[in-house]
Amino acid sequence: MIGGSIALGLRKAGWHVTGIDNNADRLGLAVSSGVIDDMMSLEDVDGGELGVVAIPVGHVAGAVQALLDAGLDVVTDVGSVKAPIAAAIDDPRFVPGHPMAGSEQDGLAGASADMFSGATWVLCPTTSTDDAAFASVREVAVSLGAHAIAIPADRHDMLVAVVSHVPHLTAATLMSLADGRAVEHRALLRLAAGGFRDMTRIAAGHPAIWPDICAENADAIVDVLDELRVELGRVRDTIAGRDRNDLLQRLEAARTARRNLPTTVSAPDQMTEVRVPVLDRQGEIAAIAALAADLDVNIYDLEIAHSTEGPRGVVVLLIETAMVERLQGGLMALGYRPSLQALEA
Repeated sequence: MIGGSIALGLRKAGWHVTGIDNNADRLGLAVSSGVIDDMMSLEDVDGGELGVVAIPVGHVAGAVQALLDAGLDVVTDVGSVKAPIAAAIDDPRFVPGHPMAGSEQDGLAGASADMFSGATWVLCPTTSTDDAAFASVREVAVSLGAHAIAIPADRHDMLVAVVSHVPHLTAATLMSLADGRAVEHRALLRLAAGGFRDMTRIAAGHPAIWPDICAENADAIVDVLDELRVELGRVRDTIAGRDRNDLLQRLEAARTARRNLPTTVSAPDQMTEVRVPVLDRQGEIAAIAALAADLDVNIYDLEIAHSTEGPRGVVVLLIETAMVERLQGGLMALGYRPSLQALEA
């Protein structure tokens, strides 16, 4: 589904997309349904502008290395676990990635060229990742409608355990609990209201990817499950003790946090261009993008202008004007000297 959606989005943007898969029938369907232009085997790959690996995370590193060995300019992946993959590949052309998008539909039937519109696309550049490769993958993510952010791979894995992996496992567990009760009370699932259906919808996702995810990110997932178990225990004690005030405070805090989830973007006259002089060396863009992610500043556009007169360049960022002071302070604390230019409507 994710690979097919990227293929559809790239084709819509004018790319020529070739598909590789170990299932010939799936490849044939991808061609006949217009998801890809043509197909080939991995052994026949000889160069290319961009490779995207969209397979279970336990097999990603091997496929990435094979594409790099085949001479591709840039390779990225879409796996929801990043640290083991990033550690396994030491090549400046590789940009570990994870588009935070999807649906409960499976495979090509669920693919959509608009899958990533408004979604967050996480990039996890390593110390060896080339700035040009990072900028190239980021440009592709943004062109597909995503908001691209950069964070370290190990931090990514900790965060997705909270916002993706454990929620899926929780939904699956709650669904199993309800199904078990329904054996005795057949009317139960007929009473399932919108809240239950919304909370458990992700449990309808394809189960085959989850054993690999849980194996590769086991430590972070177990840590979050332990925290969840403690918090549920506290909720249980609150309810058992009929503590109305504590329960109300918990629910109000959760409601406030839910309402404060980030939304989308501002008008042009609410945006500012931030120009950051840098040394023309590997890792500058990734470092600045990672700082922006740490400060919760969304970068809406990014480019680097190389100097023809020595080893210097300028990283040009487009951010919301309301976030300028925060980012400016962070950049200056790291020794950068940014300049600012507000956009006009």
